[in-house]
Amino acid sequence: MKNAPLRRHLILSLLAGLLASVTAHAAERYADRPEAQQFIAEMQQRHGFDKDALTYIFRRAQYLPSVIKAISPPKDPGVRSWQRYRGRFIEPVRIKAGVAFWERYQDAIKAASEKYGVPEEIIVGIIGVETIYGRNTGSYQAVSALSTLAFDYPRRAELFRGELENLLLMAREQHRDPLDYQGSYAGALGLPQFLPSSVRNYAVDFDGDGQIDLLNSPKDAIGSVARYMQMHGWENGAPIAIRASVAQGADLAPLIANDIEPAFDPAALTRRGVTAASGDMPANKAALVELVTPGDDSEYWLGYQNFYVITRYNRSSFYAMSVFQLGEAVKAARQTALANKR
Repeated sequence: MKNAPLRRHLILSLLAGLLASVTAHAAERYADRPEAQQFIAEMQQRHGFDKDALTYIFRRAQYLPSVIKAISPPKDPGVRSWQRYRGRFIEPVRIKAGVAFWERYQDAIKAASEKYGVPEEIIVGIIGVETIYGRNTGSYQAVSALSTLAFDYPRRAELFRGELENLLLMAREQHRDPLDYQGSYAGALGLPQFLPSSVRNYAVDFDGDGQIDLLNSPKDAIGSVARYMQMHGWENGAPIAIRASVAQGADLAPLIANDIEPAFDPAALTRRGVTAASGDMPANKAALVELVTPGDDSEYWLGYQNFYVITRYNRSSFYAMSVFQLGEAVKAARQTALANKR
């Protein structure tokens, strides 16, 4: 215990340094920082924004240390677990909420599916994974979150400066105050958690009221998710994912190294000892998707073009499989509920 006072001193020093850093950020408004002033000048030159109006906005944008903490990779990430990840999304509360959401907005979900060729359960699955059907859309002021990432997170500053630019453009197009938007720590907005660039490129006014509102209009969110999928290459009526069967001793490394892009036809998969667990393998090209759970056998799936499209929303096989399986679970629960009403 001889070193206890020294440890306390070090801890207090670290906390004091952190507090000083946060206080300095808080005292220095973004409008006073050279990089933000350059950004304002670029927005004025490229898009005709008023300098004083942008300066007003950036005087009110705040540095948010919780944003940096949330987006920073963990120091000790450990081994990812598919079963643990899956358990966060395919669970009773989310499934029940999905059934209620589908029932309430069934006409819009059906219309979006028919217009854009995306299955109803995939639309429902994405909104469920993203925000539990609007229950958790984020409480960060988008201007402050994106300013924090654009000017105080160097490793991805370019990306988030682009999103900050799109947020300001979107606010002007929607005739809204940029300071009014709230979303995730990364600036994602509404029920489907679209980044501002995605709102501008893919969102639609699906309720026909003359404006796009992904937070307060579930119909706009439903149509926008379907259109996003379509514009990223969704194939109407094509397979998404099927369980794979792997021969004992099969050399899967060349297949798994390909990651999630569907690059292998049935013959190439079969030569490597991979077939469909159901026995019927579609003719479409597929990726071999390995879902790893430490201490348990991996699950292997064949992921097709439509599975790959889901990963355009979030580049993760865990994410795409959760969307797929949540959608299937909600669909099954809804069918059971409808059958019980008869």
